[in-house]
Amino acid sequence: MSRRGPKHFTKLALVLSASDEPADTDLSRFRDRILTASAGDELLALWRRKLTAWDFEQSPAWSATAPRTPERRAEVYDKLAFGADLRKALDAAVPVHAEPGPVTISREFQPWYTRELAANRSFYWNSYERLLRRKGWSDAAVSSLDEASHAVVERLADPTRDDPYGARGLVVGYVQSGKTANFTGVTAKAIDAGYRLVIVLGGTLNLLRGQTQRRLDMELIGQENILGAADPNDPDALVSIDYQDDEDWPAKFVSFGARPSLLGAFDIERLTSRDRDYMSLERGISALEFEKPERTRPLYDPANLHAARARIMVVKKNKSVLEKLVKDLKKIGPILGEIPALIIDDESDQASVNTTDPKKWEAGKVTRTAINGQISKLLKLLPRAQYVGYTATPFANVFIDPSDEEDLFPRDFLISLPRPSGYMGVQDFHDLNDPDGEGEAERKHVRGIYDSTGDRLQEALDGFVLTGALKLYRAAHGVSEEPFRHHTMLVHESVRMSEHAALALRISTMWHNAAYTGPDGHARLSALFEKDFRAHADHSLPTPATYAELKPHVARAHQLINRGGTPVIVVNGDSERDYAQPDLDFDRTPNVWKILVGGTKLSRGFTVEGLTVSYYRRTTQQADTLMQMGRWFGFRPGYRDLVRLYIGREEQLGRGRTAKTVDLYEAFEAICRDEELFRAELTRYAPLVDGRPQVTPAQIPPLVAQHLPWVKPSARNKMFNAELVEVRSPGTWVEPTAYPENSEGLAHNTECWEPVLAALGQDPVSLSVGDGSAYEARVVTVPHETLAKVLCDLRWSTPSQFSPHLEFLLGAGQEPAKIDDWLVITPLQTSTRRVEARVLGHGPFALARRARRRGPLFGALSEPKHRDAALRVAGAVETAGNPTVEQYVRPRRGALLLYPVVESEPRLAPDGTIDPGDLVLAFSFVAPKSSVGSGRPLVRFRTIDSSRRDAVIIERDDAGS
Repeated sequence: MSRRGPKHFTKLALVLSASDEPADTDLSRFRDRILTASAGDELLALWRRKLTAWDFEQSPAWSATAPRTPERRAEVYDKLAFGADLRKALDAAVPVHAEPGPVTISREFQPWYTRELAANRSFYWNSYERLLRRKGWSDAAVSSLDEASHAVVERLADPTRDDPYGARGLVVGYVQSGKTANFTGVTAKAIDAGYRLVIVLGGTLNLLRGQTQRRLDMELIGQENILGAADPNDPDALVSIDYQDDEDWPAKFVSFGARPSLLGAFDIERLTSRDRDYMSLERGISALEFEKPERTRPLYDPANLHAARARIMVVKKNKSVLEKLVKDLKKIGPILGEIPALIIDDESDQASVNTTDPKKWEAGKVTRTAINGQISKLLKLLPRAQYVGYTATPFANVFIDPSDEEDLFPRDFLISLPRPSGYMGVQDFHDLNDPDGEGEAERKHVRGIYDSTGDRLQEALDGFVLTGALKLYRAAHGVSEEPFRHHTMLVHESVRMSEHAALALRISTMWHNAAYTGPDGHARLSALFEKDFRAHADHSLPTPATYAELKPHVARAHQLINRGGTPVIVVNGDSERDYAQPDLDFDRTPNVWKILVGGTKLSRGFTVEGLTVSYYRRTTQQADTLMQMGRWFGFRPGYRDLVRLYIGREEQLGRGRTAKTVDLYEAFEAICRDEELFRAELTRYAPLVDGRPQVTPAQIPPLVAQHLPWVKPSARNKMFNAELVEVRSPGTWVEPTAYPENSEGLAHNTECWEPVLAALGQDPVSLSVGDGSAYEARVVTVPHETLAKVLCDLRWSTPSQFSPHLEFLLGAGQEPAKIDDWLVITPLQTSTRRVEARVLGHGPFALARRARRRGPLFGALSEPKHRDAALRVAGAVETAGNPTVEQYVRPRRGALLLYPVVESEPRLAPDGTIDPGDLVLAFSFVAPKSSVGSGRPLVRFRTIDSSRRDAVIIERDDAGS
């Protein structure tokens, strides 16, 4: 049962049997063992691990089926020759994990990193995998990391190739979602495969760099490599070890049992340590002198490469530090051309991107910012260096000029990591598919800054004390204390340091006046517990039934938070000394129970451990900056039900005549939608067509959306001109939201729809699909030409949002869309409170109430229960509908939902007519799945890059060349 794939199990058992007696080929006892196995059964654990690994494996040589599907699992069973009863038993014990895997947009590359090679050279990866399992990672989580890290390494250049090539790639994760685990896995596999110099660019602060160094030391480099030749039993020899004062040393640091070089592998030499950034190459040039058993051959020759030690350094993204590194490397000489190197750039959209204005460049010369220039020099000095950036906000990276060969554009690959299991992200705070406003996620976790009594900062502080007490209660009732080691609250109102001190003083005053251990304090906490935390508690976790049960833990929570005489620490400053506070070092400090007040430094790359309550009011006009502020995203094991976000609603942005009122929660929702759309588009275009990529990374920028006018995807100096010309969307739900705001535009649009409104049938029909609930609607079938004329004449507040889809529907692209007609569906409202109106003499129509939630843009317009019938008519789903739906299904027919929408209480004339200027005729549609040939690419771009000053249409057939 190797990585070469599953084999006939009973035949393999016969071959491997050491006995002279025939092996027992009756699988019934094996089935019975699986059926009766306990959770910790070793045999079940082995099969869970193997089946999960086979399920997850991307494009294995032994299978043509898609990973994580019942078809893949069935193929595995076929190859194992398992019968139906055993398959059923294993499926019950090890269900197919259907969550999506990594999504890869890539240029064509030369395969070299096969599963066989990975299995044969896997010393550090195997060690890392064992560590993750000891930490409690599930088989699915380990297999997911295995596949995602393999996808990165296989797209790097073969470290043993003769001609040097430096791949450039980007890995996109979620904010605070464990990107470090991925690049640790990538580093482990890369050095196993032969990369011998690893440079990790680990943040812009010593604190962040030190955290990354410690993580790599603990989970990858290990005790024996840290100790080197030092005797672990000699106290005097340990004085120089940088972890002697670390409470996790050595117990939680990985150990190999002996120096790796004594175990048939190779050692790792650290060129930086936890407390020491790169200063200079110790021992000078000799630090990068590699052992060569075959001195006449280059280092990258396999005879030399696999015997050499690996060097790893974690370097701060700082101009002077990088200058020292570049200066020292220049002294090394020709050997640099032989070293397979890997550069990992954590938070690669921060500081690394060149932000100088191209218009100010001298002719033929690119002017670079300091850190971007030093990274470019590093890549030039190391011709075999591979550059992999990691970020949760990729917009700045994909907007880099792709023709700048010395810059960091991810020309070779872009990999989007899946949302990890247990991660609290967008969907936990925003009800993205709820058209009616506040949904379950918002009710559970989101609170406004103000209520009818004023500012809710006191309530947020009370919530912080309550959640601390609840953590202590759960720890006392059997929940692991490890997730509760730190307990923090974040208060982020401004980037101005002068305001932080005043805010900290205000919080301290409120805290000391709160009387948490007195009757008034307990009365407030009891009321908040009943109103909020008990009402939304996860009852699978210990939760007190009354405040009286929780009360004994409140005093201890108050004591922990107030330790040192103050509950607040301020996180800001211009120098490293401002961050050298013990309570900011979550690795070294046993228990951080504090309220953190700050600005920019509390975002990007800084993980606020144990974050439970956030009070957030800061505005910004850049989507990537705003997303990075979302420190409340992340893993909250044992307390995710306690997480609360107090966020500004109706905040003021700017001053004077340009001031505008914004809603921060809706701004986050908008950029979350942008991010989800970006990931969905990557998923859509990732499959190969005829074995070639549909799009390459150079064609990604136009896929970046901007739904909120005042929030740009990234800073202006990080964006270049790119235009999405056409989006082909066969079988895909499309929902425009950028309708006009003025009555003239709305009236114009309503009049455009008059021919369709006139044609709608008067008699309602009942529509349903599968087991879904039925709804009443008026319908009509209209020719494609009729609908196309309507859509051409419509006006939009943001025309670019719909124009690429219109380009496709008009058949103006390379391949005209194959659409005959459309079924237009106007759902009827059944509520007794419904309002009906006549429109342009037609109807009556049931009016839907919707709100613009992001500037001129609406949120969700269509209702999920209405979509299934439309998707079925267009052939986008296989599930059959009721007879009425089925009679409308045609191969070249699309479906469109039309909603007469009002934004406020409608003003109706005495005869029940509504003014066309008061009405938004909103629509969503799905083009017939057959409208584009299955082998045809789906997008066409127009983009401008610096090598061609005129606009160029990038033809899809040339995308892979």
